[in-house]
Amino acid sequence: MVREGIVVGHKVSIHGIEVDTKKIKVIEQLPPPTNVNGIQSFLDHGGVYRHFIKNFSQIARPLTSLLA
Repeated sequence: MVREGIVVGHKVSIHGIEVDTKKIKVIEQLPPPTNVNGIQSFLDHGGVYRHFIKNFSQIARPLTSLLA
């Protein structure tokens, strides 16, 4: 059996589900969003890891309000 693997950007192992650090580095290097598509893209990328980010909805609220 496989002891650990990457599934949809999450590292699954005997220790549970963790964030794939390679994906986090990619998200950190994204340029700041400058238009509606950029904001939506950033929120989509960040939303994948919302379970691992405490108070994600509060952090994302300013960007979400820009879309209104």
